[in-house]
Amino acid sequence: MEKDKDKNRFLPEGDARPNNRSSFDRKQLMIWLGALMLGVVLGLLGERVIDKTANVIATIYTRLFQLLAVPTIALAVITTLASFGRDKSTAKTFGKALQYTLLTTLAAAVVGGALFALVRPENLPESLLATESGAVPDNLRNFSLGEHFLSVIPDNILKPMLEGNVLSILIISFSMGFAISRMPDTEGKAVLRKGLDGLQEMLFMLIRGLIWTLPLGIVAFTEQLTAQASGGVMLDTLGRYVLVVLCGNLAQMLIVLPLFLMARGLNPVRVFKAMAPAVMMALFTKSSAATLPVTMQNAETRMGVSPRVSRFVLPLCTTINMNGCAAFIAVTSLYVLQNGGMTIDFATIAMWVSISVIAAIGNAGVPMGCYFLTLSLMTGMGAPVAVMGVILPIYTIIDMIETAENVWSDSCVCTMVGKDMNELAR
Repeated sequence: MEKDKDKNRFLPEGDARPNNRSSFDRKQLMIWLGALMLGVVLGLLGERVIDKTANVIATIYTRLFQLLAVPTIALAVITTLASFGRDKSTAKTFGKALQYTLLTTLAAAVVGGALFALVRPENLPESLLATESGAVPDNLRNFSLGEHFLSVIPDNILKPMLEGNVLSILIISFSMGFAISRMPDTEGKAVLRKGLDGLQEMLFMLIRGLIWTLPLGIVAFTEQLTAQASGGVMLDTLGRYVLVVLCGNLAQMLIVLPLFLMARGLNPVRVFKAMAPAVMMALFTKSSAATLPVTMQNAETRMGVSPRVSRFVLPLCTTINMNGCAAFIAVTSLYVLQNGGMTIDFATIAMWVSISVIAAIGNAGVPMGCYFLTLSLMTGMGAPVAVMGVILPIYTIIDMIETAENVWSDSCVCTMVGKDMNELAR
């Protein structure tokens, strides 16, 4: 009997979803779509009062999700590792997640590099690079890749939590979870485990409450986006570059990742329908870390992934699985170097595809993280970073698509790992 119970440890716990769950999902989807359309209408009005109100509401929701994201990452990893204990499945789950992360991230970078070679974006006019449009703000320019990686190593247990340093939080959480799993089975360990589980239950109750009010946030986020889009961006100057970046992201989302799912015997349409709220949330927040609470809830309650898998894999993927970032770094680096006079051949593209995968894995799931990393790489090479200044005004749109792609990729990796672990458990 105990053996049968152990075999099911990766299956959805209880799977106690009500029979009317599908009708509830349809009702929720209709409400969210209604909020989306209302936001578009309000954004097209161009009223300053509406814009300011939407900005305030959007900022509130972004901050609240960021507030919940930090303890969600920490508690999810700690409790999951602690519950795995000495179970060999810990290494298997990590290995599967890392395998899919590397494959999907490499695929995204390859797609971006191939599209760049095919489209060959034209260089920017030198007159534009010499204007204020090509100026990179000092607070962005003064950023070094070395400092980024050094900042990952925590020297204070509270500082990463206060700063929202996702990589540092992950390191601390992995260490604490592993330490708890190795503790002897004493009363102190049991009390510690129960306390952490209780905190996590409280956290998920807060998350459910915030998601219940989310339609108001969707209206505000959509109004912001519509107002920005109607204001116009510099697409005429960067047309082919933007085409390569956006088409690469869409190809990864709509073709490459579904192929990964089908290769594992999963229905891409079903997975996307289950994870659509998280992907939509990522589109507006521009932060996969801030979206993590929604992603985890969707994976468990809508997709049926075991909490033991989702609460381990998704925080990990939020940190290292950056499909959109890899594509952006590859394409943008090649574009900046081309503007600097470098000849872009097959060897150069292959080299920057490799660099972009490594750099993306070290990126944190925060807004503009990919931009910072690319700027740092180009500064270190002495490339014309003025190109980055021209890209900056339109990066908001690019960042939205990239983050949605990252969360969709996280969802795919989590679902595939969940299926793999179910099969191993049988």
